[in-house]
Amino acid sequence: MSTAVDWLRTSTPGLLVLCGLAIAVLLVVIIKVKLEPFIALLIVGLGLALAAGLPVSEIVGTAIKSNESLLETGFGGILGHIAVIIGLGTVLGAILERSGGAQALTSKLLGIFGDRGAPIAMGLLGLIFGIPVFFDIGIFVLAPLVYVAARQGGKSLVLYALPMLAGLSMTHAFLPPHPGPVALGGLLEVNLGWLILMGFVCGIPGFIAAGLVWGNWIGKRVIVDVPEDFINDAEDEPESSGGTSVATKRPVVTSPPSVGLIGAIIAVPLVLILGATFGSILLDPGNLLEVLTFFGTPAVALLIAVLIAFYVLGIRRGSTVQELSTLTGESLRPVGMLLLVVGAGAFFGKVISATGIGIALADAMAAAGLPIIVLAYVISCALRIAQGSATVAIVTTGGIVGPLVAAQDYSPMATALVAMAIASGSIILSHVNDGGFWIIAKFFNMTVKQTLQTWTVLETILSVVSFAVAAVLFAIVA
Repeated sequence: MSTAVDWLRTSTPGLLVLCGLAIAVLLVVIIKVKLEPFIALLIVGLGLALAAGLPVSEIVGTAIKSNESLLETGFGGILGHIAVIIGLGTVLGAILERSGGAQALTSKLLGIFGDRGAPIAMGLLGLIFGIPVFFDIGIFVLAPLVYVAARQGGKSLVLYALPMLAGLSMTHAFLPPHPGPVALGGLLEVNLGWLILMGFVCGIPGFIAAGLVWGNWIGKRVIVDVPEDFINDAEDEPESSGGTSVATKRPVVTSPPSVGLIGAIIAVPLVLILGATFGSILLDPGNLLEVLTFFGTPAVALLIAVLIAFYVLGIRRGSTVQELSTLTGESLRPVGMLLLVVGAGAFFGKVISATGIGIALADAMAAAGLPIIVLAYVISCALRIAQGSATVAIVTTGGIVGPLVAAQDYSPMATALVAMAIASGSIILSHVNDGGFWIIAKFFNMTVKQTLQTWTVLETILSVVSFAVAAVLFAIVA
């Protein structure tokens, strides 16, 4: 018995078996037992640490000193990096949504592209509005506007919905301040500026292939009518003088802000973060670099954008500070569980590193000749397909791959491309175990078969194309 235990804890095959068993238990607990991923990750992480023979003092600390334990450093390290960013990004998205910015963008884009180009307009709407707004909130807000475009165009709802969904999915998977990319920035220790750059570089081709090319092809073959119980509310919304839309359950704005203003507010944090990233590459140490670094720190950049939005979209348009505070509180309520899942995933990753499983994986990968970017993608895909949550797939894969990345002398760009591979894998093959699958089926009036034919394939194309771009670039720069 002791020989078998020693084999599991010390040999490369044994450590890989331990890792495989831990992931299998994690999937069973989440899928079959239906336990919250936060609790599941915590239980499996603690179990793996004990099974691998780590000292209790290293896992949870001692009665006198616990701040250097895996439990606290795992949670604290990642949450110290992402909590402020995700919180501020959520608030920014809420004020942009509440101001009527989506309606303004829709009107402008439809005016530019016309009825024939309406699907492209819907794709750009999802792409732009998806940067500051969470995926599911984006669907709730933009779905009525897609209904209007589809009714005016007289074609299948799928033709207009898929480009918009591709834009929302691409930004949610690849771009900060969304939780997945921000978490990867902390897990892989890569600057968010590089994640923004590589997110656009890898994500845009995927968006074009999945949202515009595939959406146009399948939208002519899967015919779905606009749901009548939604379209009337959506058409009436711009003329409403107040109240709440049935489709969005959010206050209606009588005079949306200008498109230029909305675009400028969305651009502020991106420009500041990228300014700091390029400044660190191009400038010598000095006052200018310090200024760029301060204002380009993601938390500071987002705080500036939030304060601007509060003033120009709130105070100047008649909102009180109390109303803005209420909006902030409401928008932050769903963030708590998300942060706990990411924290628990980071703890799981710390355990994997401390047990030596990361080194065992590196050895096995080297023996098999498997590039790290392929390993990252395959693990993320497997976790996504098995349990449905992109966040769980990202934080678990990041924890497994993080030590392997840290052991190599990769450039920031190469590390960001590994992050893009993980993000790509986390969205593949959305099906019945993914909550987003059912939201899309409901909001866009599709059967399960139609949702599999359209949305599931869209996500898979977005995943594969974006990963292919990341893999090619990684082969060049790594």
